[in-house]
Amino acid sequence: MAAIDPAIQEKVDTWLNSRIDDAAKAEIHALLASGNPDAVIDAFYQDLEFGTGGLRGIMGIGSNRVNQYTIGMATQGYANYLNRAFPGRQVKVAVAYDSRNNSQFFGEITAAVFSANGIKVYLFEALRPTPELSFTIRHLGCQGGVVLTASHNPKEYNGYKAYWDDGGQVTPPHDKNIVAEVQTIGLDEVKFTADESLIERISALIDEPYLAALATNVVSPEVIARQHDLSIVFSPIHGTGITLVPRALEKIGFTNVHIVEAQATPDGNFPTVVYPNPEEAEAMSLALSLARELDADLVMGTDPDADRVGIGVKNHHGEWQLLNGNQAATCMIYYLLNAWQAKGKLDGRQFIAKTIVTTDILDKMAAHYGVDCYNVLTGFKYIAELIKELEGRKKFIGGGEESYGYLVNDFVRDKDAVISCAMLAEVVAWAKDQGKSLFDLLLEVYSRFGLFREGLISLSRKGKKGAEEIQAMMADLRSNPPRTINGSEVLKMQDYKSLIEKDLRTGEETKLNFPSSNVLQFHTADGSKISARPSGTEPKIKFYFSVQAPVQGKEDFDAVYAMLGERIQAIVADMGLK
Repeated sequence: MAAIDPAIQEKVDTWLNSRIDDAAKAEIHALLASGNPDAVIDAFYQDLEFGTGGLRGIMGIGSNRVNQYTIGMATQGYANYLNRAFPGRQVKVAVAYDSRNNSQFFGEITAAVFSANGIKVYLFEALRPTPELSFTIRHLGCQGGVVLTASHNPKEYNGYKAYWDDGGQVTPPHDKNIVAEVQTIGLDEVKFTADESLIERISALIDEPYLAALATNVVSPEVIARQHDLSIVFSPIHGTGITLVPRALEKIGFTNVHIVEAQATPDGNFPTVVYPNPEEAEAMSLALSLARELDADLVMGTDPDADRVGIGVKNHHGEWQLLNGNQAATCMIYYLLNAWQAKGKLDGRQFIAKTIVTTDILDKMAAHYGVDCYNVLTGFKYIAELIKELEGRKKFIGGGEESYGYLVNDFVRDKDAVISCAMLAEVVAWAKDQGKSLFDLLLEVYSRFGLFREGLISLSRKGKKGAEEIQAMMADLRSNPPRTINGSEVLKMQDYKSLIEKDLRTGEETKLNFPSSNVLQFHTADGSKISARPSGTEPKIKFYFSVQAPVQGKEDFDAVYAMLGERIQAIVADMGLK
C-alpha cells in the first residue's frame, strides 16, 4: 500500500480543521480508517481542477472530488469575478441542473453561494436541458450562468459548466480569469448562507419562450403538415431530454412520437445503460429495438443534459444504422442550405460554423450555396463566440461538431439537442416527402460533393511518463513533419499552437487566425486530413482522420466506403499509431 505523502496529509488536516459539516468530517475519518491509503491519496492529492469550461470529476469527499465544498469554492470564485467584471450593477445569473445524482443539491448550493455574494439567481425548480440554461441567460439578461452536469460521463461523475452573458460557455479572457480567481479560494472563504430574497425559482417561465423560439427554426412547415405522422422513436436515456424534446416535436407539428418508456424517467443511476452516451450503440439499443418493432422512420436519443443527440435510420439495405456525428451534421446542414435557398433566404450574408476536426464536406456544401463556412477550435464555445462576433453582420444558419453536438439559429449559444431533434425530424420529413429516407439523402449528398469518411483513435499513455511521451510525439511531428502519409504527399501543415500554416513544398508560411491551441493538422495530395490533439487534462492524445473519394450513389457506396476505411487504417499504420 502507498504511504500518504505529508503534503496530502496536510490537505486532509486542512479539511478536517475547516468549517465543513460533521458528516463530511466523519466521511474523511472513515476514509482514513478504511485501511486504503490509495483512496485517501486519490481524494486529496490535488485540488479538483476548475478548467476553462468548469469542473468535472467523481463525486465524493475530498479536494479532488465533486462535493458541496468544491462546488462552493468554484462558485465563490466565479461570484467574485462576476462582481468585479460588472461593477455598480445588480449581477444576475441562471442556474440549472440535470438528472445526475446530487445535481439538484449542487444546484441549490450554487444558488446559495451566488446569492450570499449579492447576486440575483434564477434557479430552475426542476431539471432542464443545458441549452435551455443558455437561452435563459440571454432571455433574462443575465451576466452569467451555471449548469450542474457531467454530460455523458458515467454515473459516478458530476460537474459544473460556467457561462457568460452571451449564453455561451466562458471563453478567453474570462475563462482563465475565473480559473485564477477560483484557485485563490479557501474552504472557509465560501459564503454558503443563502439570501433567499435574491433567489427566484423558475421553469415554466422559460419553457414557453424557448419553445416559441424553437418553432421559428422551421423552414418547411408545409412539409411537416404533410408528414405530421412521421414515426419517431425518442429516448432521453434517463436524462433531461424528456422535459422538452417531446413538447418541441409536438409544437412544430409531429403527432406520432414514441417514447422509450424504460428510459423515460430521469435517473442518475442510468439503470438501462453502461454509459448514458448516444454515441454508444449500447445506449441506443432499446430505441432501435422499438424502431424495428414499429417500423419507424427515425430514432433519436439525447444525453443526460440534452445538448447532444444520436440518431438512427434505415440504410440502403433496409437495416437500422446509427449515423455518426459527421453524417448527422451533413444531413442537417444540407437540408438547411437547400431549404433556405428554396425559400429565397440566402443573400450572401449567411454562415455556418464547425470545428476544425468536423467533416470538411460542410465546407464544400457551403461554398456551393454561396454561404461562408467558418472553422473554429474544438469546443462549441468557440462557435458561440463566433456568433457573437458576427452578430448584426451575418446570420448564423446552423453548425456543429463531430461529437454529436449541433445548433440551428442563434437564440441559444451552445449545442442543443432539443433544437437538433426538432430539426432532424424536419429533415427526415422533407426526405420522406420526396419518397426518400434520411440515408438516401445522405447518399445524395455524397454523390454530389464526394464521400467523406472520418475516423478517430485515442491513445492513452499512463502517468507523468505518458504525458512526457505525448509531448515528445507532438514535438517530433512539429519539427519533423511527415513528407508523405500513406504514400500521398503532405502539402501543408497547420500548427494551431504557433498559429503558422506551412506549405511543405515551398516553405511559405502564413498566419492562422485562431486562439493558440496544441493541435496539428496535415493535409495530403489525395485529400486526406490528419489532426493530432492532446488532451489538456489527462495523458491522452487523439488523432482524427478525414479521407474522401468520389461516389456515384447506392451502387458503389459500400465499396467506396470500405475502401476509405482501409485508407484510414493504412494511414494509422503508416504513422505508427497502433
